[in-house]
Amino acid sequence: MKPTAANIVDAIAPLEPFRNRRPDTPETDLDGTFATLAATEKVGLFAGSFDGESAWERHRNGDELVHVLKGETRLTIITDEGPTELNMTAGVVAMVPQGCWHKFYAPTGVTVMTMTPGPTDHDAGDIPSD
Repeated sequence: MKPTAANIVDAIAPLEPFRNRRPDTPETDLDGTFATLAATEKVGLFAGSFDGESAWERHRNGDELVHVLKGETRLTIITDEGPTELNMTAGVVAMVPQGCWHKFYAPTGVTVMTMTPGPTDHDAGDIPSD
């Protein structure tokens, strides 16, 4: 694979932030909200903006890196020890451990960049139990 570089600002400039995201928002409704900055067979680098609350998600094939570029979010991660809430603002990064359910809550809006392994499992209910 040939090394490449992506300009995050240029990549997300034409995208509209997704407004009023909810846990039951179909993933297909988010199409066009996130730019793919780079991708391999195992991982994608994405950036986009939204406000509201995401569904629970997890990534069985690796850790996910989350970097807040603008705004703020509360990232809740469920580990074997229980839930951890990370209040993240611009410039803050976090690593979501492989297989851990997590979700975002960003009532005033957030722009994130994530390095995400596929595939992603989603659950729109309360805290998943597995």
